[in-house]
Amino acid sequence: MAAVATMQPILSALATMQSSNNASKTQAHAYLERFQKSADAWTSSFTLLQGDSDVQAKLFAATTLKGKIVFDFYQLPRESLPQLRDSILDLLRTYAKGPKPIRTQLCVCLANLAIQMLEWKDVLQTVVTALGSDSESIACVLEFIHVLPEEVTQGRKINLAEDELQQRTRELLEENAQQVLQLLTQYARSSPTAAQDPILMACLTSWVAEVQVNDVVNSPLMDVIMTAIQADTSFDEAVETLCALFRETRDVDESVATIKTLYPRLAALRPWIQACAEEEDWDTFKGITRVFAEAGEAWVVLIAREPQQFRPLVESVLECCARDKERDALSQTFNFWYELKQYITLERYMEARVQLNDIYSKLVDIMIGHLQFPTSETGNDTDLFDGDREAEDKFREFRHAMGDVLKDCCEVIGVTQCLEKSYVLVEAWVGRNGAQAQQGKVPAWQQLEAPLFSLRAMGRMVPKDENVMLPRLIPLIVQIPDHEKVRFQAVMALGRYTEWTSEHPETLQDQLNFIMAAFQHPSKEVVKAAALSFKFFCNDCAELLKGFMAQLQGFYEQVLDKLPPTSQEEVTEGVASVLAKQPLNVLFANFKLCCDPVVKRLVTMAQSANDKESQLAVADRLNLITIFIQWVTPYVDPREPSPAVQYCQEIFPVLTAIAERFVAFTPIIERVCRCWRYMVLSYRTHTAPLLPQLADKLAAGFSSSRQGCFLWATDSIVREFSDVSEIVPEATTTAIYKFYEQQATTFLRILNDLPPEELPDVIEDFFRLTTDVLLYHANSLLASPLMPSLLAAATTSLTLLKEEPLMATLHFLRDFLAYGQTSAPSSSFSPDDGTYSLRPNPAQTQASVIALATTSGEAITQRCLTGMMYSFPQDCFPDASGVLLALFQLMPEATAGWVEGTVNMLPEGSVSQQEKERLGRNIGQRVQMGEVRKVRSLLQDFTQSYRRRNVAPREGLGRLEQGRFRFEG
Repeated sequence: MAAVATMQPILSALATMQSSNNASKTQAHAYLERFQKSADAWTSSFTLLQGDSDVQAKLFAATTLKGKIVFDFYQLPRESLPQLRDSILDLLRTYAKGPKPIRTQLCVCLANLAIQMLEWKDVLQTVVTALGSDSESIACVLEFIHVLPEEVTQGRKINLAEDELQQRTRELLEENAQQVLQLLTQYARSSPTAAQDPILMACLTSWVAEVQVNDVVNSPLMDVIMTAIQADTSFDEAVETLCALFRETRDVDESVATIKTLYPRLAALRPWIQACAEEEDWDTFKGITRVFAEAGEAWVVLIAREPQQFRPLVESVLECCARDKERDALSQTFNFWYELKQYITLERYMEARVQLNDIYSKLVDIMIGHLQFPTSETGNDTDLFDGDREAEDKFREFRHAMGDVLKDCCEVIGVTQCLEKSYVLVEAWVGRNGAQAQQGKVPAWQQLEAPLFSLRAMGRMVPKDENVMLPRLIPLIVQIPDHEKVRFQAVMALGRYTEWTSEHPETLQDQLNFIMAAFQHPSKEVVKAAALSFKFFCNDCAELLKGFMAQLQGFYEQVLDKLPPTSQEEVTEGVASVLAKQPLNVLFANFKLCCDPVVKRLVTMAQSANDKESQLAVADRLNLITIFIQWVTPYVDPREPSPAVQYCQEIFPVLTAIAERFVAFTPIIERVCRCWRYMVLSYRTHTAPLLPQLADKLAAGFSSSRQGCFLWATDSIVREFSDVSEIVPEATTTAIYKFYEQQATTFLRILNDLPPEELPDVIEDFFRLTTDVLLYHANSLLASPLMPSLLAAATTSLTLLKEEPLMATLHFLRDFLAYGQTSAPSSSFSPDDGTYSLRPNPAQTQASVIALATTSGEAITQRCLTGMMYSFPQDCFPDASGVLLALFQLMPEATAGWVEGTVNMLPEGSVSQQEKERLGRNIGQRVQMGEVRKVRSLLQDFTQSYRRRNVAPREGLGRLEQGRFRFEG
């Protein structure tokens, strides 16, 4: 009764996890997580497993015990390990009949104990002796054999030294491999049902990488595998085993003998392809397809070398593609076709390309056939998937993957032959249905749409000089009948051949007429396709269209407001790319012609934008102006004024007024700042006349809005105007640095008023800006009285949980500390020999950094270490450890002391005294030997181990939240 009472809080928490009360579940989750990491969990787990609790609680206990062995092994005295091992073996006898999930978790417990219990040498013999005495407990032995290799190969999560782990891997896997094969062979022969036991196949799969594959292939186990694949109970597992065998023979030169043995076994399965398809046994068909595809991938080099001998294998994969009516197994072959293409398109394998040309030709026909949309079972031509949106999305994604296979075919058999196949299908459809199409009817439209999609998919492969099929195809496409999906695909297909059209201007007019007419189509999807294709035509045919600026502008103004935002941007990009080709003497006039209507409409929209929807529309319209500025970037002599900047000066007051009015609406001010930023990026030093008023508005905007986008725009000015030269006078660069100090002072004031959690984007933008200022104005910044405050701000910012601001802050700290070295972290270009070299760092700069690091280093060390142990996202680890390494390189003894102090502040029981001492001893040795760079890996290993044990959630709780476990066995 006492034991039951002790367990009651745990059982109550487990029951709460199944409730619908989220607040209660959160409390229960926190309680169970604390329990899993406590020292009491060792005995409590055994109490639950040995008692009368429900199965759910017992599985939780088994999962908890596994976590204790993996992460908290240091909590146990070494002399208690034999007792722990024997207790787990006793539990396995108890749960020999199941439930299977508990039995599996206990086997994983035993495997992880075996990895860490270095003095336990006869692991396999002990387990077999203890559990292999009867037919019921043999399942435990097999389960243990199955999980052992998986746990050993994941051994990095266990706190063992690298040499200990390597030694243990050798003892547990390499030295037991032959014994395992013997045990599995004996078990397979023990009864007819044993040979078809799924766990037997699972054991073989997990050990294939640990044994000589030839030993399996030439043993009685190969017959067992081929028998198992014919049994429903073991089919899936046998497929896995065969695929594992194939993967182990990828080094074909070393595995020739093995492949010669496996190949006839594989060939014997080919009749199954037809049989499964005829019986519509699609699950088995999918497994067989995977077997042939993975064999092909593994042996692709041999296929390229000996195409005649291995042609039956390629034909088998092709047959799988051809017979897959459900299109569920097809995707498993895609990588094979790609890998084979990669080899046979090489000059040395030209013979294979010739030998397999006909197969790839048939593959094109098969893929185009599979591209066809299905026919609705209810006869609803507007909803082909009968409301199943998931199936529709899957099919659309699947089509694009098939399009990649068609690209592979183009490389093998040539673009012209592939295009001809699509052309023949389109022409045949027109021949059968042309008369009806003229009457507005489009029968069997799927047979027309699929080859059009194939043309679109292959577009990227077609060279500009293709003169056989495209001159016949293009006139055919622009006569396609007006069915929504067919018209959509025709418009999209034309958009893929715009580079070809730029070399064949005689086809341009008909194509553009077809696409521009599609803007009036009632289907929104067709209109979106027309906008995208229009963009591509203008991008690639801008030289041909530059004389039609007025007509394009009229069309642009006519359709713009009828389009959704994304299509507006695409059409704008198209017009802007033609505008960019205008001569300088007419550029300003044409800029006004195209952009003035957009600006005027923007002003009107802004005047009445009183709700969120209308304000978002203003933000979208601002984006169109930015697109013009991004695209229209003519070369202008640096000493001459730019007509594009002249137009920017004209619209600058409009942008300023909008920014000031909507300073509290983030999407609008972000778009305004983006527009200002691209003015600088596009026109560079030509924007000098704009700088005074731009700097003024950026400073005022940041102060009033506290939005990071103003810092983002400031950064573009710092980058562009920081090199002193004839074009950028020193007075300008000095003024820009002063401008930065003004922004930095505002930032520090904001950070003093608000916690960093409320300013993640501002912090990110500020430290990216400061990193650039450090690059261009290092001497000024490092001597600035602002630096101590900036370092304090950086240290505070390291408490954030969001990756982007953390990365920006860490990059700033790394660059700052790098200036403490003899060479600056930037290079200088030598025009004499055309080389780059590191700049020498002035002694005064080095002294400034070391002084600042001496003051701030302890806080930075604490933040970086605790962040790596508790809160940093995984991608921040390299930079955080880089900051610590930089500190060690500057002041190794002091940094070692800061690390030691931080580790000593960790909660009691979270790390053993032995681990603390080992870390300190290893760091000291590296410092004394001058191997400071190796300290970085020591700290990474320590913090990751600490985090896995003490911070990361233990297994089991996530599944508890999702619902009750499913138990089998």
